[in-house]
Amino acid sequence: MRLSSDYYADVQSSLRDALDQDGLDGFLATSPSDVAYLAGFFYAVTERPVYLWFPRDGRPLCVVPKLDEEYAALQRIEADVVTYAEFPGVDPAEAVLAREIGRTGRPAARIGISGGLSLAGHRALTEALGTAGLRTSPVVSDLRLTKHPEELAWHRQAAGICDEMLAAGRALIEDALRAGRPLPSEGDLARHVIGYGSDAMYQRYDHVIYTTKLAGGLVYAGPNSANPHGLPSRRRLEIGDTVILSLGAAVGSRFVESERTFVIGEPSADQRRYFAVAAEAQEVGTEGLRAGRTCAEVNRECLDVIRGHGLGEHIRHRQGHGIGVQQHEPPWVEDGDDTVLRAGMLLSSEPGVYVPGHGGYRISDTVLVTDAGPERLTSYPRGLEENVIAP
Repeated sequence: MRLSSDYYADVQSSLRDALDQDGLDGFLATSPSDVAYLAGFFYAVTERPVYLWFPRDGRPLCVVPKLDEEYAALQRIEADVVTYAEFPGVDPAEAVLAREIGRTGRPAARIGISGGLSLAGHRALTEALGTAGLRTSPVVSDLRLTKHPEELAWHRQAAGICDEMLAAGRALIEDALRAGRPLPSEGDLARHVIGYGSDAMYQRYDHVIYTTKLAGGLVYAGPNSANPHGLPSRRRLEIGDTVILSLGAAVGSRFVESERTFVIGEPSADQRRYFAVAAEAQEVGTEGLRAGRTCAEVNRECLDVIRGHGLGEHIRHRQGHGIGVQQHEPPWVEDGDDTVLRAGMLLSSEPGVYVPGHGGYRISDTVLVTDAGPERLTSYPRGLEENVIAP
């Protein structure tokens, strides 16, 4: 599983152009997602740092722990590799990086970094690099906003797995109902769908890679579903519950989210009302994800649907966010983000209605902005009648 060298050549050429425009001598990638995006190195994140130095001229250089040297070679990463022995070690990674930059004979006075570097990491790099100035720069995050066609092929495959995970979760509930067994707990259901997604990856792909996880699932039922970022509990599902399956999968660390709301048994009047409002908001929000519009205006239009039905007090979060090498990344479909949408951006559309003591309702799709309009990559049925699980 590997993107082509042509893909990385395109990305690296675009970065060189951006460095020129921003007046930078190079970019220092310190986050796993940036390293994976620029050079194709996927690694376990530990206390041992990985640094990808990308000069404005010349080939990129990746500083990796010695114990990851074989793994880097196996992935055939698009950079030269140097290693350091151990952390913290007598010859720390930052010193190795500074020496290698110095050997090029091209001093780097202005080095771009992303915004996620820790204070301790910033201090260590500043001390090692001496007169070089580290400057927070959006050159890489801006490139990541729009997806390359090769990336989109993996996102689409991840969308298919997400849809299958939803079906597998529903089937577990239906099997218990048919057999007259106790319904699964939230934790049981979460383990089942995560296991299904992870198994699918290993069955279908050689050399599975990821930056954070292969598949993930948050499962909320009954009153717990009113907590958007709550954790699955030991509570068993019950007839009459509203159930949210909030799932994600990543093929080649290209993420997709898919979330659906189910009702076990005949929906009550309240369940029908809340579901209908959430579904309408999601439809309006998804249709609003069009090139030329801003994230902020789409978010307001989406959430105004919920407010217009008198349920504004039950809004807990924005409409959505960008998706790519990370499950959550810019842009943010929120009032405070005036990013202009353009073709190639990939975003979640996931407004929700959350009623304390009762339950929550959220439908989420991963949506590609195209010149022809928004395209949902996830396709599992969204309607209430389709997602009633009959006893």
